Amino acid sequence: MSSLVRNFQEYSEWRKGVARALQDYRAWISGSDLADQATDQRLSRLSERLVDDKLSIAFVAEFSRGKSELINAIFFADYGQRILPSSAGRTTMCPTELMYDETVPPCIRLLPIETRAEAQSTSEYKGQNHVWKVLPLDVQSGDGMLDAFRQVSLTKKVSVDVAKQYGLFDEQDPDAALEVDENGLVEISQWRHAVVNFPHPLLKEGLIIVDTPGLNAIGTEPELTLNLIPNAHAVLFILAADTGVTKSDIDVWRNHIGNGLGRLVVLNKIDSMWDELRTKEEVDGQLKRQVETVAHTLGLEEKQVFPVSAQKGLVAKINKDAPLLARSRLPALEHALSKELIPAKQDIIRGQLTSEVNEIVGTQQAMLASRSRNVIEQMLELKSLRGKNMNVIEHMMKRVDAEKKEFDASLIRMQGTRSVFTRLSTEVFTTLGMDILREEVRQTREAMEKSRTSLGLLDAVKQFFSRARANLIQSNKKTDEISEMMGVMYRKFSTEHGLALSAPMSFSLDKYVEELDAIELVFQKQFNIVTILPQTRTTLMHKFFDSIAARIKQNFLQANKDVEAWQKVVMAPLEAQIREHKLQLKNRMQSIQRIHVATDSLEDKIASFESIQAELDAQKQKMSELETQLRTALAADLNPMRVAA
Repeated sequence: MSSLVRNFQEYSEWRKGVARALQDYRAWISGSDLADQATDQRLSRLSERLVDDKLSIAFVAEFSRGKSELINAIFFADYGQRILPSSAGRTTMCPTELMYDETVPPCIRLLPIETRAEAQSTSEYKGQNHVWKVLPLDVQSGDGMLDAFRQVSLTKKVSVDVAKQYGLFDEQDPDAALEVDENGLVEISQWRHAVVNFPHPLLKEGLIIVDTPGLNAIGTEPELTLNLIPNAHAVLFILAADTGVTKSDIDVWRNHIGNGLGRLVVLNKIDSMWDELRTKEEVDGQLKRQVETVAHTLGLEEKQVFPVSAQKGLVAKINKDAPLLARSRLPALEHALSKELIPAKQDIIRGQLTSEVNEIVGTQQAMLASRSRNVIEQMLELKSLRGKNMNVIEHMMKRVDAEKKEFDASLIRMQGTRSVFTRLSTEVFTTLGMDILREEVRQTREAMEKSRTSLGLLDAVKQFFSRARANLIQSNKKTDEISEMMGVMYRKFSTEHGLALSAPMSFSLDKYVEELDAIELVFQKQFNIVTILPQTRTTLMHKFFDSIAARIKQNFLQANKDVEAWQKVVMAPLEAQIREHKLQLKNRMQSIQRIHVATDSLEDKIASFESIQAELDAQKQKMSELETQLRTALAADLNPMRVAA
């Protein structure tokens, strides 16, 4: 088993351990009268985040660089044969995602290329099952799976005009004429996109493998440029060891991949440089020089460039040939992926969960502390009544009654703040709501249709980004107002009534503004000219805007969900403390009233409160144990010996 497979399985076990600890904590607070609806929803969302967590690896290369063979070697060698087709020429003609959804039987879903003529992105089509062609996948038959996977490489011949309509033929390209056969037809992929639902152990645990067509598809398929590649946690950029970096490689690297976290370069087919007439040292020296050149050209550190032979690595794994596997250098690449990719992903998820867990646990601890403090205060009050006459008891009743009236007056004043909260909460969605975004998309498409120049097209998209950004910023200002107002309210109740309240949960839409900026940057790189565009480029710009609109809709939709969730929970700690304080004031009054009627019940009440305090102490102890269990699960690292192996 490779270090990548092993460490991914350990990462999956880590997620399951955290999920179990979350479930134990959630079940206990629900059974201890400590949970409210908002807290339960937050814990439920955290559990869902762990279950839905995905880790994607994109493989990007020009055709005939051995990309599919590398995927076979890393992930599918245990099947004893190739699963993805791998041969000379192009075998992957459309973007292909390999994943697993247990609610769907194993299959290959294929989106017809004809959908490129419509104003919808691939992402939007994913929810329209009737559009896709679905082929069953016989996972018990290696040959059957191989035949099914060959569907991805199918092509068809269409006229030049149809290819232009799809944005797949650029007449300005000096090599375009070479694509037209003697009948005036152009060969294109039969499919626009493929999704393979395959019960591979790693795919079951949340891994997604993205197999891309040749580099020329990077610029023509918006789904790759705007979604699959930018969102991948790791991108393996595959070059040929004998040729190194070509001009098209450099363009794709600079415009679509770049040097960032999880970006690795693979120099494949090093076996082509194995030469019986040269010593091993000479071959190694040649490879070292090639690595240095590639690293310098792409602006990388040499440790980010991995010379391998995917074909020999696959053969070695199938035949259990350890010397050949070592010579293929495939284990070094797998180790780098396992060491850099998986722990980095774990740190991201851990950071997100830890922040939320801290807030949830803090709220529950404050609730228990408030209950304990009130019980102690009531015990002290009752003990102070020992030997007192009725006048003292009546005086104490009046004091508690005054406290209650003062608290009730604060609640009445808070209603005004609640009205402001409701108004601001509504105003957030006047600029963030999906209806206004849909209208912006419609107006932009209309402006693009009317435009006769490339400048007009570019300006229409530019104005769309500008308006979308302004709407996000305006909504962000409203959430800032809500946060400030809630902070004042929290401090007021803490000061005036001694409630144990920390600062309210913070929130910002900044990350959605940053994502919008990133999407616009991708568009600018793709269309960084202001001269007259040929028809094919104009068609492509429309396709890109369709994908941009879909991507930004997802961005806004998630922002809406996050704002709604925040609005539900930002008041929750205060409301919980208010309910608790009202209940304690009521209990104090009832206790003193009963003592007023029957002084002989005083000792019984004191004993009762002492019993309640003992229960609260036990709850604190149990909460502390569950909190420790949860934090231990979150803090756990992957096996350090295996990561370093």
